[in-house]
Amino acid sequence: MRRLRIGLPKGSLQQATLSLLERAGYEVRLPERSYYPSIDDAEIEATLIRAQEIPRFVEQGVFDIGITGWDWVVETAAKVKEICELLYSKQGFGEARWVLAVPEGSKVRRVQDLRGKRITTELVNVTRKFLAAHKVRAEVEFSWGATEAKVPLLFDAIVELTETGASLRAHGLCVVEEVLRTSTRLIGNRQAMRHTWKSKKAENLATLLQGALRAQDMVGVKMNVARADLNKVLAALPALKKPTISSLADERYVAVEVVAQEKVVRDLIPELRRAGASGIIEYPLRKVIP
Repeated sequence: MRRLRIGLPKGSLQQATLSLLERAGYEVRLPERSYYPSIDDAEIEATLIRAQEIPRFVEQGVFDIGITGWDWVVETAAKVKEICELLYSKQGFGEARWVLAVPEGSKVRRVQDLRGKRITTELVNVTRKFLAAHKVRAEVEFSWGATEAKVPLLFDAIVELTETGASLRAHGLCVVEEVLRTSTRLIGNRQAMRHTWKSKKAENLATLLQGALRAQDMVGVKMNVARADLNKVLAALPALKKPTISSLADERYVAVEVVAQEKVVRDLIPELRRAGASGIIEYPLRKVIP
């Protein structure tokens, strides 16, 4: 049987990734203590592995495709094909940043102040290239975790991943400069993506995953509107594009359907009712495919 082998991130992105697959239409089961999720598509074979290692194993062909952070593609310099960006993370839906941070009260105010200093990070190669680009010589050491706790006692600065900056502030750290922006990506082995069936299968998966992400926090709203009130109702409606308008058996009325953000709809529905809409139905969306 034909199989598409996919590496899924274990750790901080694991639950968000498995949830995204489920919203995309896949039933995912993960037995306790297992690294091999079961997906209700016999043509997909999944393995859980650390996101840091996925780019290298995709490049080597161990996996045909993988979901990982762009930061780890850059850090490992893996020669892979980017299939699509997937804007989600462990805390939300968007990009994250690797930043150079120092303790509050540090004399380090700019990158150049780090000459001869000691820095710790998980993103060693990117950090060294960042310093070289600024013509700064400093010692960069790999961090095995708890990076924020290592300054100022053990190191002068850190390069750490942050989404909101809350954890850095909680540890009394301030950002000196941004080193790299990153987001989740679906990547593919270059040779595998030249294979017609695997490439098509990967593109199908990408379409469904992106569609599920677009549907996040979106809902559909359907209503009946008298033709005499249609312009007032349309004036109140937001939409990805123009709303869908359909004729009804009673020619005096039309059905109007629109997609909008859920937070907007809670204020919108009363306005639609006042504008003349009736029979208003709000329903959840699984995917939005443009």
